[in-house]
Amino acid sequence: MQIPDVIPIRYSEDEAGYVSFRPVVRQTFRIHELLDMVLSVTGKDAARVRQILRSGTVVFHFYRYWWEGFEAGEAELAALLAEFPDADPARQFRAQNCTLALVEGGDSAGGLLELDRPRASRRRLLRRRSFWDALLAASASAPLVYSGYSYARRADLYRMELTAESRKSLVAAARSFAPRNLVRELGPLANVTHIVFVCPRGGVA
Repeated sequence: MQIPDVIPIRYSEDEAGYVSFRPVVRQTFRIHELLDMVLSVTGKDAARVRQILRSGTVVFHFYRYWWEGFEAGEAELAALLAEFPDADPARQFRAQNCTLALVEGGDSAGGLLELDRPRASRRRLLRRRSFWDALLAASASAPLVYSGYSYARRADLYRMELTAESRKSLVAAARSFAPRNLVRELGPLANVTHIVFVCPRGGVA
């Protein structure tokens, strides 16, 4: 069976298994739009992608999407997936391309804090540097490990492990450079084990 080029989609807010009384929205997706959403959930795992296309449902950003499930031939699906980016461990880290830093700690399933560049670049009065400057300086002096490509963020990920010394340095930088309201948000830095830099492909404006 040929993969359809256009797929009628219905979606509603996900109620975590309960009967939903939310309004249902109907929309038409092209196959690349549907695959873009599915890849954000599965990564480029052809077997999982085929399973979701066949099941006709996926949860994405707190919404449940569903459609009439269909079979995807291996060769045809492989050709479509080849049009999406792949992870590239040889891709060099470029600080100017990074838009977000994910502050994470221990075995926490979720990140402790997400710092976008505009917010972290705000400076305290009379300071020439920002906390974002301090983060990038830390990335220049510590080993960075390529952590893959995020389809959800359309970006390459680079992980920086923190030592007790580098963590202490970042806490001091937050107190010195970040505006007072941001300093309060940066409280979790005391428990950080690593920071993941998010760098969209193609750079940023």
